[in-house]
Amino acid sequence: MEILILVGVIMLASWLVSMRLRSKFNEYSQVAFTGNLTGAQIAEKMLRDNDITDVKIISVDGQLTDHYNPIEKTVNLSPEVYSGRSVAAAAVAAHECGHAVQHAKAYMWLGLRSKLVPAVSFASRWMQWILLAGVLTVAVFPYLLLFGIVLFAATTVFSFVTLPVEFDASNRALAWLNKAGLVSTREHEMAKDALWWAAMTYVVAALSSLATLLYYIMIFLRRR
Repeated sequence: MEILILVGVIMLASWLVSMRLRSKFNEYSQVAFTGNLTGAQIAEKMLRDNDITDVKIISVDGQLTDHYNPIEKTVNLSPEVYSGRSVAAAAVAAHECGHAVQHAKAYMWLGLRSKLVPAVSFASRWMQWILLAGVLTVAVFPYLLLFGIVLFAATTVFSFVTLPVEFDASNRALAWLNKAGLVSTREHEMAKDALWWAAMTYVVAALSSLATLLYYIMIFLRRR
């Protein structure tokens, strides 16, 4: 029961953090920043300043869909960020380029995260059904649930490995924005706030994954 309550609390926290992030993004999207560059231009400049010439910057559909693809070497920016000239657009574009810089510099945690991707992709495809079958048959075939737990554990590890990757990318973004002289002190604090809330979504997701993992472990230990 305690684990279920914990999972519920974390799920509520996840929703609240997600709503807060959207609120902050919308708020800072209305604030023009000193540099007066679009998110795409910010990305181009940050990549150029870090001597990165093999990464493309493209626009992708959706809101808050921004991400860096290390396989295709693309910085993918949502329309609001790609064409926006706001503090939010600058912060997000610089953050995604922070991942490109990590890639170029062989940042350890990004490398580890990339190595986990195949295992996590396999686990994500099958663990839902294996866990369900495992829970239903735990009394007679407990090791099916155990296998599902191992798969789920891989995704939990991935969630925690993601944390230093995200925080480091934000730190690189904020440091570069300051060094490039593109934001004022006030704008820097806004960018920092926006990126902090973005990072909190990953923190809550990792804690939620851990709590759910513990829930399945408790089922396995109590009913095997």
